[in-house]
Formats: sequence, structure tokens, C-alpha cells
Amino acid sequence: MPEIKNVATRVGYGNALVELGKIRDDFIVMDADLAAATQTGMFKKAFPDRFYDCGIAEQNMMGIAAGIATTGKKVIVSSFAMFAAGRAFEQIRNSIGYPHLNVIIGATHAGISVGEDGATHQCCEDIALMRTIPGMTIINPADETEAKKAVFAALELDGPVYMRFGRLAVPVVFDDDYKFEVGKGVELREGNDVTVIATGLMVKEALEAYDLLKEEGINARIINMATIKPIDREIIIKAAKETGAIVTAEEHSVIGGLGGAVSEVVCEECPVPVIKLGVYDTFGHSGPAPKLLDEFGLRAVNIVEKAKQAISLKK
Repeated sequence: MPEIKNVATRVGYGNALVELGKIRDDFIVMDADLAAATQTGMFKKAFPDRFYDCGIAEQNMMGIAAGIATTGKKVIVSSFAMFAAGRAFEQIRNSIGYPHLNVIIGATHAGISVGEDGATHQCCEDIALMRTIPGMTIINPADETEAKKAVFAALELDGPVYMRFGRLAVPVVFDDDYKFEVGKGVELREGNDVTVIATGLMVKEALEAYDLLKEEGINARIINMATIKPIDREIIIKAAKETGAIVTAEEHSVIGGLGGAVSEVVCEECPVPVIKLGVYDTFGHSGPAPKLLDEFGLRAVNIVEKAKQAISLKK
């Protein structure tokens, strides 16, 4: 059995920026005094003339990025999710979203897994906020491999992109041959009893839940939904029709995130039970990330419980 490698998705983000910098010169990178933590420091070291540190001024950074984007350059800006999506929401909405500019927001340290930084930094509302901005693409990679491929894909898009990365080192799920496509979900396991749609670090938990459910004679379909917006309606509708019940799993509030996006599609197209697993309308608190994931019920065993609940609601 090969050893499982654990790498934070923010590291995949930093590495991808450097790789892109070697083959493209049509973009710049900006940060808000957090380059070491967000991993944009890798790009700064490799391409100092194409990196700008805006200091602890996230709102101003978004305005500068918007201005530069109007000249034809693509701009990648980075900060913690709480500061990027939260503090600078108005500037993203009005200066980047409204004119539909080519600015990629690389938001790191998202979710409960920020750990010891505590409730003020554990942003579980960012996807909900970004979903409300018209034309915003939202990508939440599951591992280092997907993070790198997603950054490459994002730079090809037209318009604003919000990319969500984590602080915690997580298992690498995909190999280098994994195909990532913006707007497409990927079926990782076949099953007809229930569908589990997961995003981010919950994808690995969903794969573990698949094995646990299999032991009990339950065949779960596992879908990785890295792109939250635009959501892959086709794969959701197909799953709803063929399995009759869905569980969503995300390291984000159950309000307005992946679960909300999936529920909207299901309600409109093929009503079936949808059980949402995530952070339940509460703030986090300081603590070691693995213990917090246990405490907030963001584990494979919790997915198993929700899957059984969803199956019990099938008509």
C-alpha cells in the first residue's frame, strides 16, 4: 500500500503560481502581508517584479487589482478567506464583480480547519457570500493535485474567480492524471442507494464513508464537486433520479454553501431528500484542527449517519 501524502491545498496553490509564472507573463500576483501563509511567497521569490505586497489593506488591494485588470492584465490576489471574502466583500462585488474583471481571488485558511486561530479566522461563510455575486466562479479543491490543476484552469476563464484553499495538510486523493474541468463534478465511486456530494477536504471523508457504508451493504455514489458555481446541474439531476437521496458534505456553513446549491437544483428539477452536512449555524472556536473536525461532525462516520437518514426518507 503506497504511503498517503498529506499536503495543504494552499501549497498546491503556491506551487501552481510558480509553474504558471514560468510559462505565462500575462498575470501578476498580489498579497496583503500574508505571503508566507498563503504561499504566494513562492511566486514572490521566483518573480519579484511581478509580485506586489499591498500590506494589511485587503479592501484597497481589491481596488488596485480591479484597476490593473482594466488594462488587460490578469490579477491574482490572495489573503485569508475571512479577510478576502468578508472584509473586502463590497470591493469584490462593486469593483471586480460588477465590471466582470479578470481577477482571481486565492483565499486561503478557510473553514474550521484553520484550527487554533479561532472563530474570528474560521471563515465558514465565504462560499455563501461569493455565490451571491453575479458571474463569480467558485472553486474549492479537494487536494493538492486538484488545487494545482484548478489554478491553471482559473487563469483561462473570463471574469472573476474565487478559489478556496485550506491551511491543514490533507491526504492527496488524486494522481497527476486526474482531469479537472471547471463546472464539472466527478463521480468517484458508483452506487445506487444514496449519493454523497462532497467538496474540499470532505471528499476524502466521503471516500472513507463509502467503504464504511459498503460494509453495511449500502452502495453509495460519491461525487466530488470542486466547482460550486457554476454547479454541475446535470450530474446532480442524474444522481437524484438514479439514487433517490442525496447527502452534501462541506467544511462550510450549511447555509448558502454546497448544500444550498445542490438543494436548489434538486428542488427545481427532481425533488428527493437532501441532507446537508456541514457547520450548523454556529461559530467555531480555537483548537487543533483534527479535533475540531471531530467536534463539528465533519468526518466519514457523520456522513454514514446522514446517508442512512437520507435513505430512510426515500419514498
